[in-house]
Amino acid sequence: MKNKKFPKFKIRKAEPQQLTERLLLINLYFTQGLTLIIGVVWILLQKRNLLEILALPEHLQFLWWGLGLAGIMLVMDLVLSYVIPQESMDDGGINELLFRGRPIWHIVCIAAIVAVCEELLFRGAIQHVIGPYWTSILFAVIHIRYLRHWIPTGWVFLSSYGLGWIYLQSGTLWAPILCHFVIDLVSGLAIRFRRGS
Repeated sequence: MKNKKFPKFKIRKAEPQQLTERLLLINLYFTQGLTLIIGVVWILLQKRNLLEILALPEHLQFLWWGLGLAGIMLVMDLVLSYVIPQESMDDGGINELLFRGRPIWHIVCIAAIVAVCEELLFRGAIQHVIGPYWTSILFAVIHIRYLRHWIPTGWVFLSSYGLGWIYLQSGTLWAPILCHFVIDLVSGLAIRFRRGS
């Protein structure tokens, strides 16, 4: 009987300059799909009703929570971009590569997918167990591309805490989903049009 040789796979860290747009998109959609699956499974293991968690609220008050926090965060982000040196806010060029030549419809899709998947996992599943503070620490850690500088890491933590807070205040997951969507959409469009692509 012959010994079968299996191909050896090596997983190695890719630097942002090694990434292509295609590879970045594959990674984005893969990680968001994984995030969605983990979030759904975790919620089901908590014996909570996923349809209730994702039910649209009867009142539109969640719009004020989501849009209000998004507005505050976008203004703060703009202020930080003027006050803080550019290299301190650098994410390694990931956002630039992701959004610079992307069609508007695709930026909208990316913002929507990321908002739903991440908020379902972090606010819908994890925050239910460990609260907004520890959830925000975890959220900051998974945004690893910002960990080289304390200012963007702190900003991601505060943003996450704000998302957790409006979830508690509004009583619906749609408030942080809306906020997250608006922030990612505006940021993506700003990169897209700032570069004149």
